[in-house]
Amino acid sequence: MAGNEGLLAALGDLRRRLDHDLFPLEIGDVASHRHALKELRGQLDDYLLPRVAAMDAPLLAVVGGSTGAGKSTLVNSLACADVAETGVLRPTTLAPTLVANPADEAWFGRQNVLPGLARTTGRGRGEPGTLRVVTADTLPAGLALLDAPDIDSVVTANREIAAQLLAAADLWLFVTTAVRYADEVPWGFLRSARERSTALAVVLDRVPPEALEPVTAHLTRLLDENGLPGTPLFSVPEVALPEENARLPEPAVRDVRGWLAAIAADAHARDQVVRRTLAGALDSITTRVPALADAAERQRAGVADLRRTIDGAYGAAMATFDDGIRDGSLLRGEVLARWHDFIGTGDFMRSLESRIGWLRERLVSAFTGRPAPETRLRVALETGVEALIRSVADAAAERALDGWSGTPAGRDVLERAGVISAGRLGRASSGLPERASSALRAWQGYVLDLVAKEGTEKRTTARLASFSVNAAGLFLMLMVFTSTGGITGIEMGIAGGTSLLSQKLLEAVFGDQAVRTLTQAAREDLRGRVRVLLDEEAVRFTSLLDGVGPPEDAAAALRRAAQNVHAHRDAIGVPAGTGAGGGPPDATRPARSLGSGAQVDSPAQVDRPR
Repeated sequence: MAGNEGLLAALGDLRRRLDHDLFPLEIGDVASHRHALKELRGQLDDYLLPRVAAMDAPLLAVVGGSTGAGKSTLVNSLACADVAETGVLRPTTLAPTLVANPADEAWFGRQNVLPGLARTTGRGRGEPGTLRVVTADTLPAGLALLDAPDIDSVVTANREIAAQLLAAADLWLFVTTAVRYADEVPWGFLRSARERSTALAVVLDRVPPEALEPVTAHLTRLLDENGLPGTPLFSVPEVALPEENARLPEPAVRDVRGWLAAIAADAHARDQVVRRTLAGALDSITTRVPALADAAERQRAGVADLRRTIDGAYGAAMATFDDGIRDGSLLRGEVLARWHDFIGTGDFMRSLESRIGWLRERLVSAFTGRPAPETRLRVALETGVEALIRSVADAAAERALDGWSGTPAGRDVLERAGVISAGRLGRASSGLPERASSALRAWQGYVLDLVAKEGTEKRTTARLASFSVNAAGLFLMLMVFTSTGGITGIEMGIAGGTSLLSQKLLEAVFGDQAVRTLTQAAREDLRGRVRVLLDEEAVRFTSLLDGVGPPEDAAAALRRAAQNVHAHRDAIGVPAGTGAGGGPPDATRPARSLGSGAQVDSPAQVDRPR
C-alpha cells in the first residue's frame, strides 16, 4: 500500500459522502440515480477500497454471462475440479462460488473483497446472499475464479448480484454462446466494461465447427463497433458431454486456461491487469460522481419547491386574514348586535355629532352598572376572529395538499405520511380552535395594557377616568377591524356606525394621532399572533420534509471528493486514459479469435509487434 495512502483516504472520504440518502423523492429519473448510487457504493466497498489497500493481492477473475451459457461448466473445467454447481435447471447458480488456490484462501475467506457477502465453505449450492469460497490445488496461485449468477436471470436478486460481482472484478471473463452472442443485455454490460476500462476477455462457448468462422468474424466486428477492439476472444467448440455435470475436455479449454495461467505466473502481468482495471474504475469516478451531485442538487431544489408551495399557501391565508380584519365584515352580525346591547340603543348615528357628551354619560352608566353586555361583545368579537382564522387555515391546508398532490415528489411525501395522515392534512388541525382562542385572549390582554399605558400620561388620565380601561380597550379592538385608523362611508353603513363611534370616543380621550398609533400597534400584534398560528399549521407539512433530501453541501462535497480522488489517481502508476477498449494489457493479450489448440502469447513476447 506504500504510496497509496492519499488515494485510499480520498476514496474513503468519497464513500462516506455517499452514505446520505441523496435521492429520497420522485424527482427526475430517480430510479436510475438510485441505481447509479448503489452501484458506485458497491464498487467502492467491493473493489476500489480493498484493491487500493492491497495492490499485490490475488487477481479476481469473474466469470459472467447469459443464462445457460455454460459458465459453471467452464469454471469447473478451468479449475479441473467440480467446484461449481451445474445443471439444466435455471437459474443454476443461486449463490456465487469463488475458487482459489489454497495459498490464497486466507485473502478471499476474510471480508476483504465483497465484504457485504457472508462467507460459506464446502461443496454444494450456497445460500442466496452468500459467497461460497472453495479451494482447488489445480488452480494457479495468484488468480481466483468467481462463478457469477446470470446477468439476464429471471430472478432480480441474481441480476443484481451479477452486476455487483462484475464491478468487483479485476478481470471479467464474459461467456456467451454462438446462439446468444448478439443479445442486447450482455452488450449493455460489455459497454459498461468499456466505459470503465475493465480488463475483459470473451469466451464464445458451444460453437458448432461449421459456424466457428462466421460467428467469430461477426462477434469480432461487434466488439470493434462497440468500442472494444483488441478484446481477447476465445472459442470453445460444441462437444457432447457424457453426463450433465461433466467437465469439458482439456483441449476445449486449453487456450483459456493457458492464458489465465500465463497471467497468474507473471507478477508483472497480474499487476498490469489490476492497475488497468483500477485506473478505469478511478477515471469513471470523475464522471459518475458529478452526475450524482447534479441529481442531488435537483433533489434539494425539489424539496425547496415543496416548501415554497407551503409558504405560498399559508402566505395567501395570511393575506386573506388581513383582508378580513380590514373590510369591516367582522363588525356585522353578532358583533353588531352585541354592540347595540352594550351601548343600550341602536340609534346613535343621528345624534352622534350633536350629542357626544350625552353619549359619554350613557356609556359611563353602562360600564358601571351593566358589565354583562361588555363581556358578550368581547366574546362575540373573539368568536368572529377565531372563525376567520379557522377559515383561512382550512383553505391553506386544502391548497397546500392540492399543491403537493399535483407533483410526483409531493405525492411521494404524502404516501410516506400515510393515507390517514394525508387526509387530515387537508383541514386545519384539531387543536387550532383552542390555540386560536388562547392567542386572542392574550391579544385582548395586550390591547388593555396598551390603553392602560397610554392612559398614564397626565393629560389623558382625567379623560380616561370617564371610561373604564376595559371600555376604552374594547373600543380600540373594534378600531382594529377597519381598513385604517378611521373608516369609510361604506364601512359606516355596514357596521351601523360602530367603528366611527369607537374612533370619536377614543380620539376624545387620547387624541387622533395617539388613536392611529394604538390601532396600528394592536393590529400588528394581532397579525403576529395569527402568523404564529398559521406557521404552526404549516409545520404539519414542512415537518414531513425534515431530514428529507441530501444535506445542503452534499453536491459540493461530492464534487470535491471526486476531485480529490482524481488528484491522487496517479499513485497507482497508470497514466490517465490507459487501457481504453476493454481488453487486458498487451502483455497478457493472446492472438484474436483463438480456437481449440491455438497458442497463447507468453509474457516474454510483450515487445513483439502485433
